[in-house]
Amino acid sequence: MTDLSAPSPSTAEQALAAIRMALDPAGADRDELLAALVALRALREDIANWEPELITAARAAGASWAALAPALGLASRQAAERRYLRLQRPADGAATGEGRVRAERDKRAGDRAVSAWARANAATLRQLAGQVSALDGLEDAGQERAERVQEALAGSDPAALLSPLAEARPHLREGHAGHAALAARISAVTEQARRLHQDTVAGRAGGQEGSDQGPH
Repeated sequence: MTDLSAPSPSTAEQALAAIRMALDPAGADRDELLAALVALRALREDIANWEPELITAARAAGASWAALAPALGLASRQAAERRYLRLQRPADGAATGEGRVRAERDKRAGDRAVSAWARANAATLRQLAGQVSALDGLEDAGQERAERVQEALAGSDPAALLSPLAEARPHLREGHAGHAALAARISAVTEQARRLHQDTVAGRAGGQEGSDQGPH
């Protein structure tokens, strides 16, 4: 099979040439027709493999799903993203394309639930972030994490504080009463957010499983 990391245009051109020759109105013999079918199958496999590679490259270059949809002949950004997830080749034992679509939707539902929770608890998160940002005497790694918390604090999304806070917590000095109390509060809120995300995903998975089983 063609190496996806370095697709060969010349190979594709040779396959197309063999197919065109076999379709020539002058006719082709049996061996030429069989060879054209083999070339067509290989080309079809290559194209199927190149498509997700091209989509990945386009996304990395800044193309939105809305821009990709018409390029893929699709009507919506949701359809474009769904197609991309379906095209991904899983490793042995990995989820199917439909399973990856479902998993991505479940993750987004969990993310939305956490974002809503963070907005409702924005004051607490911002207070914790402010306290971490004001700490001094941290080691270099801890200071770097505190600066990341400060950068997130300048943004408008309180959910963006959760990851930097969790990363900063292990760097709070042991044996320091103020740091210990702050670390405990950070652990409590980040664990609450983690459980909310986990429960949301599990709830959706349970509902899907039940709907798949149908009435008894």
